[in-house]
Amino acid sequence: MIVARTIAEVRRWRAGGNGDVGLVPTMGYLHDGHLALVRRARGDNARVAASLFVNPTQFGPHEDLDRYPRAFERDRERLQEEGCALLFAPSVEEMYPAGATTRVDVGAVAEPLEGERRPGHFRGVATVVLKLLAIVQPARAYFGEKDAQQLAVIRRMVADLDVPVAVVGCPIVREADGLAMSSRNSYLDPAQRAAAPVLHRALQAARAALAGGERSGDALRALMRGLIDREPQARVDYASVADPATFQELDRVTGPALALLAVRFGATRLIDNLLL
Repeated sequence: MIVARTIAEVRRWRAGGNGDVGLVPTMGYLHDGHLALVRRARGDNARVAASLFVNPTQFGPHEDLDRYPRAFERDRERLQEEGCALLFAPSVEEMYPAGATTRVDVGAVAEPLEGERRPGHFRGVATVVLKLLAIVQPARAYFGEKDAQQLAVIRRMVADLDVPVAVVGCPIVREADGLAMSSRNSYLDPAQRAAAPVLHRALQAARAALAGGERSGDALRALMRGLIDREPQARVDYASVADPATFQELDRVTGPALALLAVRFGATRLIDNLLL
């Protein structure tokens, strides 16, 4: 596996081989959810490239950029074991050279939920993903469905800007107790970790209520919020039942719906979702 630190190195690698390339963008501190993306990409493409870049433009001023977990050597070894052909691990200066001011704003799909609570977050995500797609020029790019709104933002950007790449969403990978795998799970202390599966239980409760005939969006949101409020370690940021295309809240569920949660455990904020 080649480790590239510069855009020029990636472009030389890209020009030096045949067949489709699959790209797995990551911020590192890899877990089995990331590796599932690599395995899917390896099955679909002749070569797989992964990026490892903790993107500063998607973090707000009071978020966890400085303490975001990093383990470069461990990540490199795991990617090599999975058959990754290229690891692109640029510096901030390589991705955002002095004088770079262009940012990508995808509009309405980025405004509610995560967009409302993390101003500028999706602008940073869309910008860095577009840059990675331009640098690597993959046939396909792979993203986890845990970040459902992020996936929708990227799909909107790719469609609107005619980027010649297939955006592949891959299922959430969960721990045995239902907790969605996330690099931020490493922040949780033992009590918080024991409490964190309440997200998945609340989402499953909403799905069960819908299957039982409940159609009120408010009732489904209140059900999830009530279950989480009973967990002393947890504090709800939002409980949403939204249209999976627009992420606007649904008054009544008469078609596809996505239940989404953002919950804090101390200083750690976790998200999860389930298609209802």
